[in-house]
Amino acid sequence: MADIFDLRDVQGLSESQADQRLQEDGYNELPSSKPRSIFAIAFEVIKEPMFLLLVTAGCLYMFLGELPDALMLLGFVFVVMGITISQERRTERALEALRDLSSPRALVIRDGHQKRIAGRQVVQGDTIILAEGDRVPADSVLRHSMNLSTDESLLTGESVPVRKISCTGDVSLQKPGGDDLAIVFSGSLVTRGQALAEVLATGSKTELGKIGKALQTIKTEDTLLQRETGHAVRIFATIGLILCGIVIVVYGLTRGNNAQSWQNGLLAGIAMAMSILPEEFPVILTIFLALGAWRISRHRVLTRKMPAVETLGAATVLCTDKTGTLTLNQMSISQLHTDGQTFDAQNQSSTKLPEAFHELLEYGILASKREAFDPMEKAFKDLGLKYLVDTEHLHERWTLLKEYPLSQNMLALSHVWHSTEDQQKYIVATKGAPEAIADLCHMDTTDTKLLSQQVTKMAEQGLRVLGVARAYLTEKELPDKQHDFQFEFMGLVGLTDPIRTTVPDAIQQCKTAGIRVIMITGDYPGTAKNIAQQIGLSQPDHIITGPELDTMSDETLAERIRDVNIFARVVPEQKLRIVNALKANNEIVAMTGDGVNDAPALKAAHIGIAMGQRGTDVARESSSIVLLDDDFSSIVKAVRMGRRIFDNIKKAIGYVIAVHVPIAGLSMIPVFSHDLPLLLLPVHIVFLELIIDPSCSIIFEMENEEKDIMLRKPRNPQEHLFTRNSFALNLMQGLSVLAVLLFIFWISGPSGWNYQENERRALVFSTLVISNLCLILTNRSWTRSIFSMFKEPNAALWWIVGGASIMLAVVLNVPAISELFHFNRLSPFDYIVCLSAGLFSIVWFEALKFLRFSKIKTQQ
Repeated sequence: MADIFDLRDVQGLSESQADQRLQEDGYNELPSSKPRSIFAIAFEVIKEPMFLLLVTAGCLYMFLGELPDALMLLGFVFVVMGITISQERRTERALEALRDLSSPRALVIRDGHQKRIAGRQVVQGDTIILAEGDRVPADSVLRHSMNLSTDESLLTGESVPVRKISCTGDVSLQKPGGDDLAIVFSGSLVTRGQALAEVLATGSKTELGKIGKALQTIKTEDTLLQRETGHAVRIFATIGLILCGIVIVVYGLTRGNNAQSWQNGLLAGIAMAMSILPEEFPVILTIFLALGAWRISRHRVLTRKMPAVETLGAATVLCTDKTGTLTLNQMSISQLHTDGQTFDAQNQSSTKLPEAFHELLEYGILASKREAFDPMEKAFKDLGLKYLVDTEHLHERWTLLKEYPLSQNMLALSHVWHSTEDQQKYIVATKGAPEAIADLCHMDTTDTKLLSQQVTKMAEQGLRVLGVARAYLTEKELPDKQHDFQFEFMGLVGLTDPIRTTVPDAIQQCKTAGIRVIMITGDYPGTAKNIAQQIGLSQPDHIITGPELDTMSDETLAERIRDVNIFARVVPEQKLRIVNALKANNEIVAMTGDGVNDAPALKAAHIGIAMGQRGTDVARESSSIVLLDDDFSSIVKAVRMGRRIFDNIKKAIGYVIAVHVPIAGLSMIPVFSHDLPLLLLPVHIVFLELIIDPSCSIIFEMENEEKDIMLRKPRNPQEHLFTRNSFALNLMQGLSVLAVLLFIFWISGPSGWNYQENERRALVFSTLVISNLCLILTNRSWTRSIFSMFKEPNAALWWIVGGASIMLAVVLNVPAISELFHFNRLSPFDYIVCLSAGLFSIVWFEALKFLRFSKIKTQQ
């Protein structure tokens, strides 16, 4: 950028000025991206079926003259609303914490320094730097630009990029559309060129902001989990509604067929509907995915699309770039080679660079940007500062006239310089892939073969190899193509990029988790093989190169790719074919990328992973995940988190199914027996919901992963939450609790202890609450015992278990409240019975876990 624009004199805003304007104007965001208010959440709560049933029951009690019952139920309305709002706000805060990360990034100049910030933090007056692949963060006026074109189709509908010009004077905002405007608009995409721009308007004041309200009407497609849980809720709600009607009719007809019986039947029907309606399912899904995405972000991985949280645990293949992901992207020049001579820059004890290598390094620097951002160009600059200071080989005063960028067909770039020493002299410096440099220098077959041998020798040492060439020009008219220059070959430069220390362990974790890792690189096969051996990649000798890829049919590639984990000399456009070949083999593919050309592959992959530090906005917008630190080990951490999230969702939903079975049973069975009193009234079910809601949404969300989570094979992405086996297991848990409760009810009746109705109800309800807590404890893990899980920390568990125990003690022992619950006081013996029965209801499941664990241990 500094080759075109001198950034040394650009100060931009100070941090204090930017902070003040951010406070005054607010974040640069569209209306549709703002978090919901408490009132909006409360309005959503009011529309929930459980809330409506609760209000109906309260009103009915009031109509019947049961004022204390009515007031208590209506009081619970506000408690339930408070819990729901608290859960929703927790989710909103988690999503809001991700907003800075997920918004398009912007490169601004603050206090004279370049700084990468979230696009929503850009303020009026900021100086922003734009380059190809960037999303414009705010309406801005161009102060300096070079060959800048932007895609404004989001605003104008025109898909053809428009040309931009710069303006140094005052300018007012204009409407988008047409060429040669000095304004770039928020949301538009830079398709070519570079620019410095001054921000004029942000947020709702931009052209995009003015139509932002239209974005609020756009609804995203539901995920597989959302569709499945929504379908389950509809089924349960339908069943609950039918059973509610049956209960009302049966109770009214069998209990006297009078007004009193129909009123009580209505209360019994409401209790039945409340007991069977699993309104927790959507809550679980929303909270787990939102908080899961937030937890993953703490591992420096941003989840842009919620389905990625589901899919992460199912990934079977991770396709990863080498540079910056497996390696540190901290290039240093290791070797210089020219005219048969080699200089080892890393192991050289001499402080002087031999004269033979001066020009090679000089033209490598001239083919790089002055203000180097690319690690390879930084490496040239660093070596030049070490060896060429105070020599004639550094040219700070030369003027850059033109840049010939890299292209798909020519993997080399050239800079044309105007010499200050000789006004008639123009110098062209180029660097790039050795085969491209050989082509530009018009090498014959013999020289090309010798060059290839030297490149292979350097690549086998793990070096990334670049060629350097130069040309001279006396004419002022510059050609359109690099091929039109008469280049002279200067030599080869070998760069090294150390691997990240965390990568070998992460590769090993992938192997044990049944996940293939495929490395895709533009480097030579020798370099790729060397890196693969260092990180422990399987089958490092099996390599497919980009040219080979071009000669293969899709069917051949799909067959070959089954046992090949390295792709070398690959260009970004070929990544899409690799993704499609893997998908043809029914693999679940995660693909990394950072450039504009990576976007199709990122979008085609099941999980597109963009680079947060060096990636373009186009790549990030095409991806479902962004690596904020560009580190491969972060992907593995995200896979672990994804598996944990899916496991915990299954545990939470399994618990909800299990606990609703005895509640529904106790609500329904007495209705069909004329001699049995109603065991559960709406107030009892609300009490239970106060335990169930935070348990399923907080306790299970906070659970750590199972010990074997990275020792399993990836799950089938089509695996349903409600599989036959898991549903049967959850149903058995619920039925075992129901059987114990019915036994307690029977033994406490006339045939046993002959307790009074309210005493029997208190005994059964207390056993149900304790069984509920036992279900929570046993479902924390489906492989480990309750006692071993006590060692696993979960702060929410003890708060909820303790709170539920205290609430139960208050309900049973405070006379005024006991009367509202239609309870009598229990004896110490009764408490022992309730505790023993609750524990007994889950003994079989604990035994099953023990047997399964013993079987797995024997097989190992």
